[in-house]
Amino acid sequence: MYKKHPPLEKTYNKILLTIESCKTKEHLEGAFNMVKNFKTLYKKVGYPKALSYNLDKELNKKIWKITL
Repeated sequence: MYKKHPPLEKTYNKILLTIESCKTKEHLEGAFNMVKNFKTLYKKVGYPKALSYNLDKELNKKIWKITL
């Protein structure tokens, strides 16, 4: 995937797994905080915006599944 930044890829994948495993609103709050921290940290060093967009998209899909 992103050979330049292995920690970026590892963190991104970990957040995706966390979002997928959410079962309650409380879990989603934790995942939301992880996404927010990811954006804050990697914005400083620069990262592909597609990663941020994809994390938001996955989180929103999970929110809809849990709240319905």
